[in-house]
Amino acid sequence: MDIRLVYMTAGSPEEARHIGKTLVAARLAACVNMITPMESIYRWDGEIQQDTEVVLIAKTTSRCLPELVETVKSVHSYDCPCIVGVPVSGGNSDFLQWIASETK
Repeated sequence: MDIRLVYMTAGSPEEARHIGKTLVAARLAACVNMITPMESIYRWDGEIQQDTEVVLIAKTTSRCLPELVETVKSVHSYDCPCIVGVPVSGGNSDFLQWIASETK
């Protein structure tokens, strides 16, 4: 099992729900958590921006990650959405097996 947590952000709870449901329905993620609200400060187009966003954390496998990234990019409202895969090095083996069994 090569499990990944995928950290993402979205511009609204509605967009985050749409992304999460899309990923789970396509079996690209076993589960997607939403954390809202989150305050972000960043530089975009040479200007410092400040916005409220939603954090999404998807549970998936390394083999699903490329398709997950492309799927999120295709439904996301941002020009350059944050999508970052983080390897999981351990944890509850039953839970990790569940992630593997619920994804493609």
